[in-house]
Amino acid sequence: MTDSPPISQNPDIRFLGKLLGDVIRAYGGDRLFQRTEYIRAASVDRHRGIEGSDAIDPGLDALTLDETLDFVRGFMLFSMLANLAEDRQALLADNDIDVSAALDRLADSGIARETVAAMLEDALIVPVLTAHPTEVRRKSVIDHRNRIAELMKLRDRGRTETPQGDDIEDSIVRQIALLWQTRPLRLDRLFVADEVENALSYLRNVFLQILPGLYNRWEQALGARPRSFFRLGSWIGGDRDGNPYVTAESLELALRRSAETAISTYLDELHALGAELSISSGFSDVDEDVLALAEASGDEAPSRKDEPYRRALSGIYARLAATYELLTGSTPARPAHISGAPYPGPDAFNADLRTIARALASTGGETLASSGALGRLIRAVRTFGFHLATLDLRQNSAVHARTVAELLAEAGVETDYEALDEEARIALLRRELASPRPLRVPHADYSDETAKELAIIAAAAQAHRRYGPECITNYIVSMTETVSDLLEVHILLKEAGLYRAGEQPHAAIMAVPLFETIGDLDHAAGIMRDYFALPEIAALVAARGHQEVMIGYSDSNKDGGYLTSGWVLSRASESLAPVFEEAGAAMQLFHGRGGSVGRGGGSAFAAIRGQPAGTVNGRIRITEQGEVIAAKYGTPDAAAANIDSMVSATLLATLEPETIAPRDKQRFSAAMDELSATAFRAYRSLVYETDGFTRFFREMTPIAEIAALKIGSRPASRKTSDAIEDLRAIPWVFSWSQARVMLPGWYGVGHALGDFEDTALLREMAEHWPFLKMTLGNMEMVLAKSDMGIAERYADLVEDRNLASTIFGDIRDGWRRTHDALLDITGQSRLLEKTPKLDTSIRLRLPYIEPLNLLQIELLKRHRSGEDDPRVAEGIQLSINAIATALRNSG
Repeated sequence: MTDSPPISQNPDIRFLGKLLGDVIRAYGGDRLFQRTEYIRAASVDRHRGIEGSDAIDPGLDALTLDETLDFVRGFMLFSMLANLAEDRQALLADNDIDVSAALDRLADSGIARETVAAMLEDALIVPVLTAHPTEVRRKSVIDHRNRIAELMKLRDRGRTETPQGDDIEDSIVRQIALLWQTRPLRLDRLFVADEVENALSYLRNVFLQILPGLYNRWEQALGARPRSFFRLGSWIGGDRDGNPYVTAESLELALRRSAETAISTYLDELHALGAELSISSGFSDVDEDVLALAEASGDEAPSRKDEPYRRALSGIYARLAATYELLTGSTPARPAHISGAPYPGPDAFNADLRTIARALASTGGETLASSGALGRLIRAVRTFGFHLATLDLRQNSAVHARTVAELLAEAGVETDYEALDEEARIALLRRELASPRPLRVPHADYSDETAKELAIIAAAAQAHRRYGPECITNYIVSMTETVSDLLEVHILLKEAGLYRAGEQPHAAIMAVPLFETIGDLDHAAGIMRDYFALPEIAALVAARGHQEVMIGYSDSNKDGGYLTSGWVLSRASESLAPVFEEAGAAMQLFHGRGGSVGRGGGSAFAAIRGQPAGTVNGRIRITEQGEVIAAKYGTPDAAAANIDSMVSATLLATLEPETIAPRDKQRFSAAMDELSATAFRAYRSLVYETDGFTRFFREMTPIAEIAALKIGSRPASRKTSDAIEDLRAIPWVFSWSQARVMLPGWYGVGHALGDFEDTALLREMAEHWPFLKMTLGNMEMVLAKSDMGIAERYADLVEDRNLASTIFGDIRDGWRRTHDALLDITGQSRLLEKTPKLDTSIRLRLPYIEPLNLLQIELLKRHRSGEDDPRVAEGIQLSINAIATALRNSG
């Protein structure tokens, strides 16, 4: 193994780090600054391998509890500022390209821009924001971070003052000082309403602002104006799976606040447009349609009598303000000065805007019509409508089964539905779907669970009437295992009038299976084939034109390990393609990815490009959550770059010719089957078949302390159980990350690679096959962030020393086997040798993480021994926050 090269530090990190040091000295005192600097320097020397540095006292024992809290806070802020500096220079996105470059690349392969434009007419690309609890930072902290990013942009341009006349560097120091004095931990657990508002801050301040401009850029690159193929989705307020706090009321709140946000933005833009379009009828011909809008507006102000565009916009504004009042029940911030009838939907509003645009174009003002404020507003309404982001419903299939069983029993149709086999269930459900009779019995005493489910469906039906059908289009069925799991959703939709039987049945909301476990993913193609074979379902899908299937990265990883999960997901996607082709339906895959590699995280560009040929076809949805939302969409610049990358990857995955020959694909797939089987056995043997593993995991990692973090509204486990099977994937991954093991991101791979005899084939696959290249690249990053030396100290927390020695010995051996095999087949002498920028990024932060881990271990010992000083518990939570920030992986 060769020595790592010296780290060439990002100048922004040096600059921001110095300012942070100045703030710590000014606000925390010279003693805290000196101790912090000593610990930092000692840790950096150890990681640089400076001779004798291992013998130097790290200085941690000298910290009082109060100093420990301040020290952890300082290192957390440094990591956050380092992340900001890296994001600014896009150090972690070396291989991403924008849409213009993707079009050039396709053109080089003989694919014309006209072909791309035609494909986009049926395309749909949707990032779906979720409230999964992986963002450890408070929104106040993120807001200060974003203000620093804005100030750094001004500094880049050579500015010395802000637009308000403040010195740039002083303003940055001011924000860092505010960060230093801002409480990093939440006092109370988030409610669903808080999660809704957090998401709306991104939708309002970022997506609404940048997407119309991005569409302008794409139009120019394409030479054509595509439909709004890039849209937004959300689970926040509709995801009930394991979250008892999501109710009909929270669903209505999410939808109402989204409508308020979208329409208030349109009102502001209309107001500005009215100020801009000062065209006088004395200097320009005016289209008859605009004159008709002006006359119908009711705007009789003498000052605007020769300004038909302004009068027309006054009427449009009045109608939109009335729409706002109708949908939200409140008055807009800037009420209309004339009255107007509410719009029946966003299409009618957009039709009036297009009337203005056509009139401007007809008088020679194409630039006024298609670009600028009016063009952006038209695009925004096409993209966001009045609903802003389409809200998904989600619930576990077991809940649906119990709900339908109770409905059937109360209606006297079937006393024990859950006792029926699958064939009998399908037959019964199909009979009920064909009947116009509802199952719900008035005044029946339903259980709380059933009453809640029926209320949600009723709220969804009301939302369709109020906000339009685009507000909710998908119903995700978690843990789908059978066709009846999907039919049960149609039964519930029928109760609210969202499913109608007949010669041409209609479902206003699509039931979407979520295949999560290894077994369910293996059976996905068979389930969908049987589902499509039902005549009523075939009719629904034919009318809709497409069907979505969601595949879950998190639970499949927890079930079968990293390598098997990735391969089974890829294989399931590929096996579904011919099933959809037989059914004559477009396949839309929804990828349930997390932030960490163990939950499908990593570069979205590489992930989309790594999908099997024929499985993207211009339609893809991907979950975005927690710290990933802040990292990818926290600022307009970051959001624009990531959206552009997602679109370009989709274009390439859909249209670029496959680079792997069919014969090679067969060889590679056969090898992966063998590798996956070996990795699966190794992973299952450790996690599910080793006596005492659950106890080892719960004592070695801070899982109990993570569960106490107030970072989300839903519980850490689906059931009141200690079993790994019942633990949610997020705290499972989060815990291993804190202990620097990162087990979900690599365990079992070393066994598979080491036992595979044809090393030459592995090397060929690693170099030429996008799937394995992406899989190993993400794993390599995880291995570089792990540290078996620190992990061993966490293992010392396990009371049963023999148990700890045995299980940790297996983990350490697995890490070594994975590390050595990876280097061998990728032809490297050390981790990340071929990705120097990522290597620099990780090695820069490792010296700042180690002291945090050591402090966390000591605080865990004190907490678990019964020490009740509240500063100990606070220190643990602060350290969790700081380590997650430094690693950039929470769950």
